[in-house]
Order: sequence, then C-alpha cells, then structure tokens
Amino acid sequence: MSIVNVSQAKTQLSRLLARVEAGEEIPIARRGAPVARLVVYKPKGRRQPDALKGKIKITDAFFEPLPEDELKLWEGG
Repeated sequence: MSIVNVSQAKTQLSRLLARVEAGEEIPIARRGAPVARLVVYKPKGRRQPDALKGKIKITDAFFEPLPEDELKLWEGG
C-alpha cells in the first residue's frame, strides 16, 4: 500500500479507482501526511422496519427525570 499525494491523486484518479476496485486501499497525503483514504464504496442495505422488535426493552426508568448532577452535564454545566 503506497501513499499517494494529492496532486498525483488528481492526475491519476481513474487508475487509482481501478486499484481500489481490485481491493486496494490507497492513503492520500498532503505534504507527506496522510489525510484521507480511498476505499471501495459498500452501499448499506435497506433498513428493515421492526428489525429490533423484541430485542430492545425500554423500562419505566427511561422516563424518570435525570438526577440533578447529570442534568447539569447535559445542559453544559
């Protein structure tokens, strides 16, 4: 896995994409320091309604007021 600088990435994008499609990950650097990684795009599957039904239980404690010290943390205090 070789690091590619930004100017190389701009001029060789098609070749880099072909390498990525073949399974390679390509780090892209600015002034020698990696700032991004070119990887293959994997689309997410469709969301399924009720996928977590029966796996999560919300108890009555969820609806109780927060303790004063924790409430202050949520409010930025």
